[in-house]
Amino acid sequence: MAHRQNAPFIPQNPQEIQELVQALESHKSKGKGRGGFSVKKATFTLPSGRTVDSWRMLDWDYKKPNLPTYARGLFTYVNQDGKYEIAVRGYDKFFNHGEVRKTEWSNVEKNTRGPYELSVKENGCIIFIAGLDDGTLLVCSKHSTGPREDADQSHAIAGERWIDKQLKAIGRTREDLARKLREMNATAVAELCDDAFEEHVLAYNPESAGLYLHGINLNLPEFVTYPHHILDRFATEWGFKKTMYVMEDDIRQVKSFLDKVAETGAYAGRETEGFVIRCQSRNTPDSPWEDWFFKYKFEEPYLMYRQWRECTKAIIAGRPPKYKKHKKITEEYLQYARKRLARDPQLGKAYNQNHGIIKLRNDFLQERGLKGSDIIREEIESGEGGSTDVKKNVVLVPVATIGCGKTTLAIALSKLFDWGHFQNDNVQGKGRRPQRFVDAVCKELGSHPVVIADRNNHQRREREQLIKDVSQFIPDARFVALHYVHDRSNYDQIRKALRERVLNRGDNHQTIQAVTKGADEVITIMEGFLERFEPVYPDSPPDDAFDLVINLDPTASSRENLETVVSQLNSEYPKLFDHLPTGDELDAAIEAALSDYKPDIKHDLSFKKNENKGGPQKRLSSQPHANGRDATPRQPKLEYFAVRLPSQRINAILDAIFRNQDPETAKFYRHLQQSRRIQPEFHVTLIHRASSNDHAEMWSRLTDLHTRTIESVKNKENGSANAPSQPSEPELGKCKVQLERLVWDERVMCFVVRLLQDEYETVNPVAHVTVGTASSDIKPKESNTLLQKWLSEGSNEENRIKEITVRGHVVLDGSVRGVLQKF
Repeated sequence: MAHRQNAPFIPQNPQEIQELVQALESHKSKGKGRGGFSVKKATFTLPSGRTVDSWRMLDWDYKKPNLPTYARGLFTYVNQDGKYEIAVRGYDKFFNHGEVRKTEWSNVEKNTRGPYELSVKENGCIIFIAGLDDGTLLVCSKHSTGPREDADQSHAIAGERWIDKQLKAIGRTREDLARKLREMNATAVAELCDDAFEEHVLAYNPESAGLYLHGINLNLPEFVTYPHHILDRFATEWGFKKTMYVMEDDIRQVKSFLDKVAETGAYAGRETEGFVIRCQSRNTPDSPWEDWFFKYKFEEPYLMYRQWRECTKAIIAGRPPKYKKHKKITEEYLQYARKRLARDPQLGKAYNQNHGIIKLRNDFLQERGLKGSDIIREEIESGEGGSTDVKKNVVLVPVATIGCGKTTLAIALSKLFDWGHFQNDNVQGKGRRPQRFVDAVCKELGSHPVVIADRNNHQRREREQLIKDVSQFIPDARFVALHYVHDRSNYDQIRKALRERVLNRGDNHQTIQAVTKGADEVITIMEGFLERFEPVYPDSPPDDAFDLVINLDPTASSRENLETVVSQLNSEYPKLFDHLPTGDELDAAIEAALSDYKPDIKHDLSFKKNENKGGPQKRLSSQPHANGRDATPRQPKLEYFAVRLPSQRINAILDAIFRNQDPETAKFYRHLQQSRRIQPEFHVTLIHRASSNDHAEMWSRLTDLHTRTIESVKNKENGSANAPSQPSEPELGKCKVQLERLVWDERVMCFVVRLLQDEYETVNPVAHVTVGTASSDIKPKESNTLLQKWLSEGSNEENRIKEITVRGHVVLDGSVRGVLQKF
């Protein structure tokens, strides 16, 4: 087997790097792009005060010829000599087999040479590690080094934590690793796989979590990368986890191996999404050989097998199986699986522990006398197909609140692709509004392949009504959620961004006229929507009817969210698109949406009746009563102080804990999920108003801190004409919280936690986070009763208390806040 025995080394050429940066800069600004592509630049300030620039192009632009570089993940900076340097260099963008002409198998056979390194695709997020000229270790995600103030959501920060952990274990420092990578002129490329931080498709328990090293690239405009056997040496030396790989010399052996693994969707006893094939290629017989990657993803029958697996686990747990594709064969498989599970009770228990999954599937296929590839072929021939064949009847369903930019996004999409767009605000009058909205959406589907059902859809009942009613008229309709994620731990930032957006646009909206109504009334209306917002839960009805959920950031620009939507829709439904827009076309669509939109119909959400007609008015802003007294509503009092924790992290940890538990252990958690009794946000209560007399000093100290913080924010924002109203629940401080145990009975479930900051404490006997209660008449404070009983009796069958230790050192960054009484 031929190997490059030595690691490649090529120094950077300052003139070459300067030309690269100039070429990227020339395509950065809107309207200045040449050659049919555009570049986005983002500048990040490091703790040292120096800056690095991130450069990125649209995913589909990487398919175009003659780009300055094909690096997907590129950071540059000015070194201490005043010259441009590449700080971080990711892989060249690589494509799936058959996705572009170069990866069509006939061209792969003709234009590549071995050795072929087939590395298993790990399932996490990419992390880049490199060293700067001042000894700094730079850790980045694909296009970002932060933001540092939002560490829980930052892949780069999570990567830094894992780097620190593995360096400490081997007795080395960040400076040591930075120096080594700087000497190599290289970027280490790793996959961050950690379910406690962020879940993906494949599971990583605390023992298997970490940074999987799968690449070392030279910091050059062209792509030069290390062979795998040297990667393994580096991983051993610096504490990274190793990526599994297979070596082949002949491309026909590569194809045979991949086709065989695709039949089971598993390698080395573990399911996988596919392989990355590393080799060398050339464009013509006279061209030089260059390092080149492509991927072989197991779309089908792997996705069908995964659907069978999830459906089987559902029926073992006593839940109805949910499936949208391969319906006929899946129904046959489940009929077979139910019989086998009924005959052999041990089969279900083993299946939940991930044993016997492949055997049960293969037994069914053997009884049918088919292979998975045969089933897919039959479906294609019969026209059943899958989502990749969808050409029409797609309904985009925003899930948003006021100010998220859903209408701007909808108008931009309709301008780019001539898709249908109907606004709920165009339905006049009060009678049968939901049904008339659905009628209009269905009418639009008659003349457009895609329609945006433009209303907030921020409550489950609205989504249920829309999906149910549209499906009655158009049974094969596909629904896609455009989910503006409202993370409760980030509500202040979301609230601020949305208010600024709405107040700045004035009266240019159908229902929220900020100038006419006044800021106070508009903010009251917006707060109502924020309070009522119910996020999308894809595994629970009605949201399990969505074919696809596209998560969007309500604080991001409409341009950024537009790119996300187009990219994900193209991946799921490629036949919807005749062409994909350039960056300039995306810019122009957003600009047109912002400048051209003028509402024809305006509604009044304040519910005031026409004064000439008489009748009562709903007072949303300050108005005098008949007796002359001011009707301004009283300001709410402080209800309690708490450490608020990131909901996304808590939910991911819960799912990881119960993923492989037996049905009896997971029963109560599944009940909380299915009945939507899991808390929408999570916190550790420090002190409640009811305990303020018993702990007067603590209540007074926190109340004073709350008041001072509000005044501080108010003073900072004075003088700003467009400043939003002052936050009612500002952050008072930070507090790290360690999750230790999960404890529950038949009524309530909670985490036992430890507060790691000395300045904060709880008056409760046991610091805890309530996960959920069995029904609405059971209050979260019953966690205290459960934990008192658990302390005195432990967990056993008699008292029906159960517990699970949270494995690994799981520490979350919490936000200390005072929480107001609700009206």
